[in-house]
Amino acid sequence: MALQLGDIAPDFEQQSTQGPIRFHEWLGDSWGVLFSHPKNFTPVCTTELGEVAHLKPEWDKRGVKPIGLSVDVIESHHKWEVDIAETQGYALNFPMIADADKKVATLYGMIHPNSDPSVTVRAVYIIDPKKKIRLILIYPPSAGRNFAEILRTIDSLQLTDSQAVSTPVNWEPGKPVIISPALSNEQAKERFPQGWKELRPYLRMVELKK
Repeated sequence: MALQLGDIAPDFEQQSTQGPIRFHEWLGDSWGVLFSHPKNFTPVCTTELGEVAHLKPEWDKRGVKPIGLSVDVIESHHKWEVDIAETQGYALNFPMIADADKKVATLYGMIHPNSDPSVTVRAVYIIDPKKKIRLILIYPPSAGRNFAEILRTIDSLQLTDSQAVSTPVNWEPGKPVIISPALSNEQAKERFPQGWKELRPYLRMVELKK
């Protein structure tokens, strides 16, 4: 059965560019982003991995650990690291899983036979500190990911976990959010004394205090 939101992310042990990894132990109390690559030494993947390395301050600010995966051997990963640093200007500063036996790819459903049975799709799993899967994105092998959107989603998840709100379409940090319909107006007044804009009884927009 395919993994779904709210499922516990499967634990595993596998070799990586930073040594053997037991996934849940490695995550600890952090958020995690597990993302797969179809194959080593491919152009789109090279740009993605450089961008994830470039974004290290953003991951750190949010308490997020990124970890990549490709179904190639560890020696190939280490050789690829050189190309990534030289072409993208950023050396890998996070682990890349060497999933040559496709154990992790199979566990997470990263191989879609009708797309290509020999490689993984571009899967993304955002995992919270309780090891629950909070977001799943699946891209075709040819389409590079937008990591700004992945960061934006993490911002939304972390905000809505801490407050009784949800985020509207195209939300960015600092923009108004939606008060949970589960809160009565009386309860909302206690939480949001700054007031809000009521478009409909079920659609109350509020600007959060900074």
